[in-house]
Amino acid sequence: MIPATFTYKRAASVDEALGLAAADGEDAKFLAGGHSLLPLMKLRLAVPETLIDIGRIRELSYVRDEGTHIAVGALTSHDEVARSGLLANELPLLAHAASQVGDPQVRHRGTIGGSLAHADPAADLPAVILGLGASLVARGPSGSREIAASDFFRDLFETALQPGELLTEIRFPKPQSGGWSFQKFTKRGIDWAIVGVAVQGDSVALVNMGSTPLRASSVEQALAAGAAPRDAAAHAADGTNPPEDFNGGREYRQHLARVLVGRALEEARSRS
Repeated sequence: MIPATFTYKRAASVDEALGLAAADGEDAKFLAGGHSLLPLMKLRLAVPETLIDIGRIRELSYVRDEGTHIAVGALTSHDEVARSGLLANELPLLAHAASQVGDPQVRHRGTIGGSLAHADPAADLPAVILGLGASLVARGPSGSREIAASDFFRDLFETALQPGELLTEIRFPKPQSGGWSFQKFTKRGIDWAIVGVAVQGDSVALVNMGSTPLRASSVEQALAAGAAPRDAAAHAADGTNPPEDFNGGREYRQHLARVLVGRALEEARSRS
């Protein structure tokens, strides 16, 4: 449980962080809250030669109304997202889901960008941003680029971020209509979700039902065809390949997905 030797560097700005990453190459990792990376380093599943601490770059911590969308800085903590009045009014699904992440210590140190860049399919926020149709802004040696959430998550712990790129912002279109709901099933409140679901209108995304967060496309198609929430929810597990571990097997998780999607759709309809 002791990480391999590494060099620690602290960046005071985005430009400095990118410069340090360019100098150290693919052996460097960005460190934000550390809740995902440090445990992997202790298990030696991640062995970076250099850690670039970006946790004090205040220019990446904000929640702003940009007119057509809401912009959230990548280093905004889960607690700041949960307590944002702007998000409570415009994106209550995001604010509520952030309030359910881990425990108060995790929410005060963990960041939205760190969670998304880590790309754990059992995490809450990757599915939420997928369901909300967000896009992610990455900045690297070649400048900035915007990546749709549907293109960002590539595989287990793998994203579209290139070596040396830093996730700087998440952009959320303002929902035009429809209620919302976030449901997850855990053994304890602080645990990763065994299964979870995020609903915004007729958009449905699943937590921990595959190697990446997933859109429940069969449910969405059923809703578009006029199906009732419970009937649409019967398709929640279609095309999924959930993990099997000590928390439950594949069929158990698929059953949970159908139950939770049904509850979430009914709750979302009640909020419409």
